[in-house]
Amino acid sequence: MHRPFVSSLVLLGTALGAYSAIFDVAQLEWTLKNKNGSIEISASGPPSQAHLDLLKAGIITEPLLGINDFTQRWIIDDQWTYTADLAPFRHALALDSDTRQSTLLVFYGIDTVANISVGGHPVAWVNNQFRQYTFDVSAAISAPSLTDNNLTVALESAYLYALNVSTRPDAETLPNGGFEYPGIYPWMRKVAADFGWDWGPAFVPVGIYKPAYLVTLSSSIGNSVPQTGTPPISPSTSSTDTVVGPIFVDETSVDIYKEGQSFAVPPNQKADWIVNVTLGIRSGAAIPASAITLSFPELQLTSKPIGVFPIPVSTKESFWVTATWHIPDHIPQRWFPHNLGKPKLYDLHVVLTTPSPANTAPTALVNFVTRTGFRTIELAQTRYSQQDIDQRGIRPGDQWHFKVNGKAFYASGTNIIPFDPFYARTPTDRVRWILESAVKSGQNMLRVWGGGTYQPSSASVAGGVYDFYSICDELGIMAWSELIFSDAVYPINDFLLETIELEVRQNVRRINRHPSVVQWAGGNEIEGIAIWNRKWAENGKHLFDEIPYTGCSTTMGVLSLDPYILRFENATQGEIYGNTERFNYDPSAAFDYTTFPVGRFVNEFGFHSMPSFYTWEEVLQSPDDFSFNSTVVMSREHHPPAGSLAFPNPNAAQGQREMTMAVEQWLPTPWTTDSNQTFTQWCWSTQIFQTMTMVAQVAWYRHGAGQSENNLGALIWQLNDIWQGVSWSALEYSGRWKVLNYGLSGAYAPLTIYPFWTPSNETLQVLVISDRWEEVKGSAQATWYDWMGRPLNTTLFDFTVPTLNNSLLYEAKGLSTILPLGREAADVWLHLNLSAEVDGKRLTNEQYVGVFFDLCWCPLRSDFLL
Repeated sequence: MHRPFVSSLVLLGTALGAYSAIFDVAQLEWTLKNKNGSIEISASGPPSQAHLDLLKAGIITEPLLGINDFTQRWIIDDQWTYTADLAPFRHALALDSDTRQSTLLVFYGIDTVANISVGGHPVAWVNNQFRQYTFDVSAAISAPSLTDNNLTVALESAYLYALNVSTRPDAETLPNGGFEYPGIYPWMRKVAADFGWDWGPAFVPVGIYKPAYLVTLSSSIGNSVPQTGTPPISPSTSSTDTVVGPIFVDETSVDIYKEGQSFAVPPNQKADWIVNVTLGIRSGAAIPASAITLSFPELQLTSKPIGVFPIPVSTKESFWVTATWHIPDHIPQRWFPHNLGKPKLYDLHVVLTTPSPANTAPTALVNFVTRTGFRTIELAQTRYSQQDIDQRGIRPGDQWHFKVNGKAFYASGTNIIPFDPFYARTPTDRVRWILESAVKSGQNMLRVWGGGTYQPSSASVAGGVYDFYSICDELGIMAWSELIFSDAVYPINDFLLETIELEVRQNVRRINRHPSVVQWAGGNEIEGIAIWNRKWAENGKHLFDEIPYTGCSTTMGVLSLDPYILRFENATQGEIYGNTERFNYDPSAAFDYTTFPVGRFVNEFGFHSMPSFYTWEEVLQSPDDFSFNSTVVMSREHHPPAGSLAFPNPNAAQGQREMTMAVEQWLPTPWTTDSNQTFTQWCWSTQIFQTMTMVAQVAWYRHGAGQSENNLGALIWQLNDIWQGVSWSALEYSGRWKVLNYGLSGAYAPLTIYPFWTPSNETLQVLVISDRWEEVKGSAQATWYDWMGRPLNTTLFDFTVPTLNNSLLYEAKGLSTILPLGREAADVWLHLNLSAEVDGKRLTNEQYVGVFFDLCWCPLRSDFLL
């Protein structure tokens, strides 16, 4: 398809001898072809990936249909090349009188290993999906070869590359397993889950998966029209995005913190705020004098012009300029998570100027607005004091919890995984709904899992494609962020370390402006793997002792913050350290509190379930597929993982059996004469059990805030799905709520009532649990019903719950004492509810006792399930 020439020029601006532009290369005509040329199709241009362009061209069907994750593996094994004709861009440049201008080629994300050339001239070889790349291509643009006037990105097969690099002579043998493509993902900087995980497919996509631009820089200041938006900018196609001048902001870092605060020194809550703005600049002209002015118009605050170093001509690498501004503590309102206050945000205006001729205003070279907020966040990891142990009854050991604006709080939430196997097609509206669903179910923290990707700030920043952190800021959701390392020991070859350093710097700089960010963890579940390797792997001691490593989740915490020393196994028997997790697939232990961890913070726990019948309808293509153990359904059960390319997963039966046994032990066994209805019942029943066991665990961990462990965090695995399949999620791929998310809306309520039933000694305790920072007073009632819905008796209670604590309403032993007179456990059920006034609002919560007995004897009302 031929694109009109005029549409490719809408971002180009001219101004009296000075010419500059940010040009979206998606407006060029792109093609995609495979290695032997048997496939050559029109492509959409960045952001895209090979699977998506093949789908658009009709070469393949939707990858998520049926067993396409198996039948489309040929795409993974091939090599794909994107090519675009640069003639329209070169024609526009020929109109400009400034022959000394520079041209930059900016890629905000390439997935993953590629050779880049411009006009037949090699530009770079890249190998990191998580990096932004900026190249000075002025020479290649001005003098293309006679036979090649293209921008070319030749992508290697990520799978074959990882296989090859892992066999280099200098490649160390690593004792890593794998999920589907085994043992190779640590050898490249790519989304680990692309190679398969126990909840998702292995499409191993390649492509230019984020936007890319050609940027021309004027060689003089001239009549500059500054770059706007929040750099690194991904402008829209509006003509108002015209940019004229010598400056392109390659990277931006905004940090707001307290004076004197450091990693090892907690913030003084009364100290001044420090606003630090750092710009990574590419400049086509030398600028001997310049200054940065910062302002918060809503606060009526503007800094004095803050002088920066002279800016040299710098097109091949960024030149960094920094401005630091002090603001008194009392002036701005603070950002809080939504359940503890208002997530207050402010517009920060940043202007970089250079002096103009006498009696005229300075020339603005950069002028942008970014949204940010004021808050302090701490991860408390120091030892509990003897006073805490003596007076509060805290079990000895280290703290492990967060503080926001100087106050400890309870972190209630889930873990998130990538929203789609193909990043380039992720829509903001779906991400927003998922995050809003977390808020609606009472969550205040999400953990950005380290086997996925660095989530974007927003669609308009650094080629984000969709919004994430900006929505977290707005909604008041805290984001536990992780560097992208997961479930493996990673090699330390120089060619990896040099690209990882830049990857981390770029992403941390970009993300740190968001007040929703509460920590950077070093990765996911690596500490335990490193410890295991030290004991059992042939080269494990070397890997443990010599590989530099930062703290991860799950962790035993630290021995020291300054210097930073991890604890590992340096523990004292009986003390509590770090955080913990729980995955137990024995259904008989689902409500056994003795199997639940006693820890300061539980960052992962879960049980898997089926998606709904409606979600299966999106991908199952044959009536025979709609069965609990059909080939296609089983192929989407990746727990436990295959550990190889065997298809369907030879271990799927174990995962299916775990769900089956759980339903059969605790719920009525689904069965009707209608196969679709029976399948629907099975899907629903697995979700019911998942909800029952997760709500029980949440209640247990939350009640731990008032116990010796002082538990202050519970993050369920997991919030969202990457496809339509069996997983631990609370939301299905489309955003449809599973039963679990409804359950969490009660379990994560700020004030909840819960019955703790211990069958081994027939003890029932009813507790009111509060996450509030203030003491809460209210009333509660417990009512016994029979299965006809008739009330048998009611008991009323008044309660007072201290801050971040719980109060015991009722405790009794023996069913003869607990149950209504003359009734058996199988004949009755208990309804609990409470009511309290908090901040002028009426809070209510209710729970049902469902663990005195198994419900497997109860007939299932199937007519309500379709």
